[in-house]
Amino acid sequence: MDKVQRMARDHGVVIFSKSTCCLSYAVSVLFKDLGVIPYVCQIDHEPDGKEMEKALIRMGVNSSFLFPAVFIGGSLLGSTNEVMSLHLQGSLNQLIQPYISILKSN
Repeated sequence: MDKVQRMARDHGVVIFSKSTCCLSYAVSVLFKDLGVIPYVCQIDHEPDGKEMEKALIRMGVNSSFLFPAVFIGGSLLGSTNEVMSLHLQGSLNQLIQPYISILKSN
């Protein structure tokens, strides 16, 4: 759980994903279109990926809709439904605003 929390805290916008998840890719593209380059962690490429997956569930990620698991500013936002709902409401831009210039420079 420490690794997941550290990644979420150290990077402004983090997407925990699996390399085969098309929804994770779509969410990543959305953030890039909004001017944010998210940190994408494909847990199926991590040696401790299974532990990371369990940690995400313990942190409140819905086990039925585990990927993508999106964190903004160290806090769990949710999955595709939450991201898209906020985007359609116009609220996502407010959440990512502090990370646009920071992440573009990385």
